[in-house]
Amino acid sequence: MSATDGVQHPASTPVSNVNIANGLTVLRIVLVPVFLAALFVDGGHSTPWRWVAFAVFAVAMITDRVDGQIARRYGLITDFGKLMDPIADKALTGAAFVGLSVLGELPWWITLVILAREFGITAFRFAVIRDGVIPASRGGKLKTLLQTIAIGLYLMPLPDWMDLPSQIAMGAALLVTVGTGVDYLVGWWRARR
Repeated sequence: MSATDGVQHPASTPVSNVNIANGLTVLRIVLVPVFLAALFVDGGHSTPWRWVAFAVFAVAMITDRVDGQIARRYGLITDFGKLMDPIADKALTGAAFVGLSVLGELPWWITLVILAREFGITAFRFAVIRDGVIPASRGGKLKTLLQTIAIGLYLMPLPDWMDLPSQIAMGAALLVTVGTGVDYLVGWWRARR
């Protein structure tokens, strides 16, 4: 009961981990093996299954956008969501990059550079969390968008004339991925000084 108004106010209740935003994050994780199974049907050469793999990937990436919006709008932000959302993102995109390289459609060096940046920056963010959370930047959001577009183009069974636009999109994704990684490190260093 408040001393000033004589009315008892309910204590702020913590947000339950069982909510729609976290459910979408878990769904994204569950879709990773479904996506990989569809991608590898017939050694990756089945046109209908490549479309299925693309559709599963697209749905999973849409959940990434939607779960964050729902969590912010309805006050459903939880520690579980903060931890699992980036893990779900990296599991999905990482599976896509590795899958495309296993199929011989994407050079391994591109996959390794991107994965090294993704997991390196994630580990770095956890290592320096005592200095404060490093929020996602606009560049980070652009990186995610470019990676999503590039992966989508590589997943779809498109005609040969689309090879060049797909390679350009992947090149842009690679450059922005590396650039934003450097930007995170420089930003942290400047903030420390």
